[in-house]
Amino acid sequence: MTETLTREHTGVEIARVSGNIGAEIRGVNAAEDLPEAVVAELRQALLTHKVIFLRDQELDYDQLVTFGRRLGTLTLGHPIYGGPEGYPHLREMDSMGEGTRANYWHADFTYMENPPAFAILHNVVCPEVGGDTMWADTALAYRNLPEGLRTLADGLRVVHSNDSDFTDATYDGDVKDSYLKNVFSAEHPAVRVHPETGEKALMLGGFARRVVGYSPQAGRDVLRALTEYATVPEHTVRWRWRKGDLVIWDNQATLHYAIKDYTEHRRGERVTVAGPVTVGADGRPGYAIRGNTHEFGAGGTPTM
Repeated sequence: MTETLTREHTGVEIARVSGNIGAEIRGVNAAEDLPEAVVAELRQALLTHKVIFLRDQELDYDQLVTFGRRLGTLTLGHPIYGGPEGYPHLREMDSMGEGTRANYWHADFTYMENPPAFAILHNVVCPEVGGDTMWADTALAYRNLPEGLRTLADGLRVVHSNDSDFTDATYDGDVKDSYLKNVFSAEHPAVRVHPETGEKALMLGGFARRVVGYSPQAGRDVLRALTEYATVPEHTVRWRWRKGDLVIWDNQATLHYAIKDYTEHRRGERVTVAGPVTVGADGRPGYAIRGNTHEFGAGGTPTM
């Protein structure tokens, strides 16, 4: 039996979809002008469950943007490319276009000093089989680390860059060359404090390039060990997409992995909500090393 919680004053139903992360939201039409109480329920469910799933949502670009803005200021579609002409906040995830294969654990745009807080992805075209996405709860992972490794992680600083293993794994040829015409990097704490919940969460993923003060090999070993703990099955949820699904995840406390096991057309439309500069457990903020992406978080034009 599915555990379902119904909020009587809003009609929102919240049903967990795994033991530790993820919840399906029912009784909400994201295309409507939602009452503040409903938006507050969605936000709390997102912070609690880290990723929330809404089925059967029909949204055009304007409706997606309007909904996204209920959660905060929207960014540009991409810090390097912006968005398609006339659709500045949109990032098209199209397997038939010059998109990327995101089959690598990552959080979005961590090479910026202020990565997005939330991501909102609407599924438009869906393979009949395959193309699931997985998310890992990095706050739960932090709490479950062995004490010694958790203490070590608290003091680590990590440089993230778009010139990274993730780029090597997801881009080919001319697309990669275009992507790397502008290299961005930022230093972040390996353990960040969530700005709303106060939880500590591991900040890892494919854009993590090196650990400050460690040799390249030692840094890779530390990152690999932390990532293995973060992505054990008990910390994850796997979602089988259907056309019309709307998925929202907390980019500040998760990693995600888009499984590439399909050959049919797949297309999603994503907007992202601007986030603050990261802050570590010691109060030290993250900061940009290379590249100016301030306009990205303000929804303006990226500076190259």
